[in-house]
Amino acid sequence: MKTELQKCLDGELFKSSDAELLTIIHNARRLTKDYNQTTSTESDKRRELLQQLFEKVGTNVNVDTPFYCDYGKHITVGNNVIIGINCTFVDCNKIRIGNNVLIASNVQIYTATHPVGQTERLVENWDADSGVPYFRTFALPVTIEDNVWIGGGAIILPGVTIGKNTVIGAGSVVTKSIPANVVAVGNPCRVIREMN
Repeated sequence: MKTELQKCLDGELFKSSDAELLTIIHNARRLTKDYNQTTSTESDKRRELLQQLFEKVGTNVNVDTPFYCDYGKHITVGNNVIIGINCTFVDCNKIRIGNNVLIASNVQIYTATHPVGQTERLVENWDADSGVPYFRTFALPVTIEDNVWIGGGAIILPGVTIGKNTVIGAGSVVTKSIPANVVAVGNPCRVIREMN
């Protein structure tokens, strides 16, 4: 029988109030609180906290504060990565960030989502004492490949892959995967030109 964490990582409906998941979330909250209280000059302390928080963190990685995430341990970051001020990563499922990636301020990356239909999304006859949420959740991974630049305020939705060398314009809402070597902008985000 699968654990709720396994269901979550397999893209299946999972119970977000599961004890194992709550332990992971509380640990991430503690580590991000500690990280957000560091100064930009405390590079050794920051790196140590990121190594505890993330599944993997490469070399020459700068995550500006404040930074927020849900689980932390589902985030992998390659080499030469900048994550700007006030970014939020809802990493119920995996968020994979490649090498040489620029993520501007206020970018939001979401892996968690809910069924669209109200009867699938909400638990019928829900009881507040049941210990389960009144809603159903599932999560899909997000991948940002090498050499990507994501403009400020962009929102990346569950299940999206952004291909190598691509630029996502500021304020874009990325609802579907974007291929490599393009500039894409808008809501919903769409390719406006290819790059040589």
